[in-house]
Amino acid sequence: MVLPRGNGDGWVRCALGHRHWGLFGAAGLLLRHEGEILLQHRALWSHHGGTWGLLGGARNRGETAEQAAQREAAEEAGLASDAYTVTGCYVDDHGGWSYTTVVARAHEAVDLTAQTGETIEMRWVPADRLRELPLHPGFDATWDTVRAIA
Repeated sequence: MVLPRGNGDGWVRCALGHRHWGLFGAAGLLLRHEGEILLQHRALWSHHGGTWGLLGGARNRGETAEQAAQREAAEEAGLASDAYTVTGCYVDDHGGWSYTTVVARAHEAVDLTAQTGETIEMRWVPADRLRELPLHPGFDATWDTVRAIA
């Protein structure tokens, strides 16, 4: 599948000096079903490749975090927006750039597969076992906070 390049695709530096993907910030979907979280094993060529994190990516101009997370989850794994209900958000603000985790509850544990080359694997992982996997550093840094609202 060839996806159109979004107008938010590109690298930026935040006020903390970190390099981030997403000219207008980024967003991801933390999808929970019962005690499990849906994780994406990121392609080796990607930023922090080989780690596990959330479906997500760069926000486009004028796009809300929820819209971006929904779009990315559909593009990357074929997740339909009616398969879950959004329950909250957490914004990790780096000064001039932010990543918003959109928290949602799945109506059922949908079986998803990679739709693009950005994903090696999709897997439901028990929340208390997430840290047994090599997590994306940004997700790892916010997991304890996000977990409290998930």
